[in-house]
Amino acid sequence: MANLQLSAVRPPAVAGLFYPADPVELRAAVNAHLCEAEHLGIRPKALIVPHAGYVYSGAVAATAYRQIMDRTSDIHRVVVLGPSHRVPFTGLAFPTTAAFRTPLGDVAIDTDTVDRLAALPPVQVLNAAHTREHSLEVHLPFLQVILDDFTLVPLVVGDVSSADVAAVLNAVWDDEETFVVVSSDLSHYHSYDSARRIDAETLGAIERLDAGFIGPERACGCHPINGLLHLAAEKELGVRVLNSCNSGDTAGDRSTVVGYAACAVF
Repeated sequence: MANLQLSAVRPPAVAGLFYPADPVELRAAVNAHLCEAEHLGIRPKALIVPHAGYVYSGAVAATAYRQIMDRTSDIHRVVVLGPSHRVPFTGLAFPTTAAFRTPLGDVAIDTDTVDRLAALPPVQVLNAAHTREHSLEVHLPFLQVILDDFTLVPLVVGDVSSADVAAVLNAVWDDEETFVVVSSDLSHYHSYDSARRIDAETLGAIERLDAGFIGPERACGCHPINGLLHLAAEKELGVRVLNSCNSGDTAGDRSTVVGYAACAVF
């Protein structure tokens, strides 16, 4: 799959739904969340960040992204991996687009890195997996506000082993200009108290790098999370939970909630 040809622009699919469609309002919303987030004095190589609407998970996402606000001149490439919510498939998928568009502008695809990773066995081209998928898109406004200039490596993750995801991440891990974002929410549609218990168990597994513990009932992005944990264990890295809550703490009722967490690998 060498020399993957990229063309056109992937338009936003959830602007006006998950985040504001107006660029001024969007930038203000992102900045407001970042201003309220705490810098915890860590220097992560990768983040696990939720991907719900900003009214639900924006504060937790901001805690993650606050940790890289002092690295605007260091990070020039961001690999974003998120689950496929609409299209079932096996492996990891790139689109054949040259850029992703948000109300804040276009983010160019890093064609050299895409071409290199596209040669790995679990990686394929599947535009359908990207067309309406929100799990990557919602992170771009945060990155556009924080980083001076960066290119994007967008991977939607289907049914795939943690070892295969780890192999893809390992191919870019040692590049100091490359940063990794894994997109995932936690448990879905439990009662408030049940969700807090389930999510606490999941976060415990993340902190101890237990990739075998986390299935789709615990995190929609279990496959990219498990791949990141697999690689972190191989490299003897640490993971820290930065913030967590659920939709019952933000903008939803507590009868049925979705969990969110921000974690850092460093």
